[in-house]
Amino acid sequence: MKWNNQRLLFCLGLFICFANCTPTGLPPGDPGNGGLFLPEGFEAIVVTDSVPGAARHIAVNSNGDIYVRLRYPTEKGGNAALRDVDGDGKADRIKLWADFDDKGQYGTEMRVHNGYLWYSSVTHIYRQKLTPGDLIPHSPMELMLTDTQPPRSHDTKPIAFDKNGNMYIPFGAPSDCCQVSEGAPFSPGKDPCPFLENRGGIWKFDANKPNQFQKDGELFATGFRSIVAIAWNNTDDNLYTIMHGRDYLHWNWPMYYTELEGATLPSEEFFRIKKGDNAGWPYAYWDHIKGKKMQNPEYGGDGKTEAKDTSLIKPVIGFPGHFAPNDLIFYTGDQFPARYKNGAFIAFHGSTSSAPYPQSGYFIAFVPFKDGSPSGPWEVFADGFAGVDTVHNTSDAKYRPMGLSEGPDGSLYVADTEKGKIWRIMFKGDPNKFNEQSLSAMDKRKVGAPNIKMPDEKKDNLDRKDYSEAARTYNTYCGKCHERNGEGNSRFPPLKSSEWMAGNIQQPLQIVLNGMEVEIMVRGRKFISRMPAFANVLSDKQLAEILTYIKMEFNNSKDSVSVRDVSKARKELYKK
Repeated sequence: MKWNNQRLLFCLGLFICFANCTPTGLPPGDPGNGGLFLPEGFEAIVVTDSVPGAARHIAVNSNGDIYVRLRYPTEKGGNAALRDVDGDGKADRIKLWADFDDKGQYGTEMRVHNGYLWYSSVTHIYRQKLTPGDLIPHSPMELMLTDTQPPRSHDTKPIAFDKNGNMYIPFGAPSDCCQVSEGAPFSPGKDPCPFLENRGGIWKFDANKPNQFQKDGELFATGFRSIVAIAWNNTDDNLYTIMHGRDYLHWNWPMYYTELEGATLPSEEFFRIKKGDNAGWPYAYWDHIKGKKMQNPEYGGDGKTEAKDTSLIKPVIGFPGHFAPNDLIFYTGDQFPARYKNGAFIAFHGSTSSAPYPQSGYFIAFVPFKDGSPSGPWEVFADGFAGVDTVHNTSDAKYRPMGLSEGPDGSLYVADTEKGKIWRIMFKGDPNKFNEQSLSAMDKRKVGAPNIKMPDEKKDNLDRKDYSEAARTYNTYCGKCHERNGEGNSRFPPLKSSEWMAGNIQQPLQIVLNGMEVEIMVRGRKFISRMPAFANVLSDKQLAEILTYIKMEFNNSKDSVSVRDVSKARKELYKK
């Protein structure tokens, strides 16, 4: 009997410890947290190392099932569903489904809302009714919205739902800054910008009405270049978004902006949006260093002139440029310490145009909120996704965080676009002891990690090394998009081992001189980005050097491109 009492006391002690020392029902984190750096008391477990077709946005159902909108639709479908059968935190079952008419388009949203699973492509939004217990929805696919314009740059269809049965859908502007000669240096902006008639804004729709088109919606707010991260904040009952800022301030206007300013400006703007708001694109941008709305150089700005329109809304926070905000959620769970309640988590997918400085972003940020407004500066919540200290090229990053979702127990799930890796982040510490000191390691990353900190103008410039003249010209005019290693990225096609660079040089020459905006296939992937014309920007000698560098450096070719080749192609262009 004495032994039984001792065992009873021992068991009681274990119960008290589990009830008060660590959260129950959470699986152990992986060694090294799956490669992530996290605040004190947090752990991460890798749910799956990869999902076929990689991942964009994700949604976690009330039973813990994970739904993934694939980055690249596969033959078996454009969506994936994951289930942890044995409760160890790892996905034991992965199934693909959903066949679309728009198979060639990448996925842009995945949400669970009012018993439906919602997902989208570049031009369509669908929903399916979920059946409790079923991993994959077997109900008919309902087409809720169709964008009749062909796919172009910035055409994503993320979704936010309010409390009154409405959904909010961005229609991105297929432009950097609405230039007369799109993307070309020194080109002025069109005034007024014609894209703002049916692009560059957020439209409001009935969330329960199938088969809608843009004309069925109401323009809610305007002046937004490109939106991927959007969410409704139920605490203050407002719409929030983080806009991708324009690119190429230094590249297009080197007389006004230094290389460092081009790498860190303009801000990625975090907005609270009311009906009728104007964020200012393409006429103005936010400078988080000056704390002011500035006039874009395409419309008379010079890096020093404030925005002419004083009615433009200001962001609640201006993040450094090119971080690429691709998802936003407001945390409503109770697992994390109280300071995280109702705050905003943001997935920064990572820059493609920060050269000659390290590519930036590639982490999860947190913004504390109180009474519906940010209550402190933004913080680094999770880092380490890139797997390297300094990201020279976007392709150097092993993983890039994209999709965010909150699980039923308050865990935070993060999806990666490169391999489809998914992490689950949990809090295992004592919430009552979590304080500012618990964030000290992440504070150091904010000011010290090359992908996050403000670069030093001289020390962090990656062009300090001795490049050839051809390499410097390529890095200046081409590396911004196609990357310094020629591998391209999610937005711009690779030049390395590209079938477009093989054989006759006339086709590449025409593209460089004329520019191009059509959907193309490169190395088995579709791209719909715009290539600016360089006929009036670069000399025959510079173009010959660039094309020769690309052929020899990236395509194992011994063929060079002569000044005569370029001159002949230019003359043919001017005859047309």
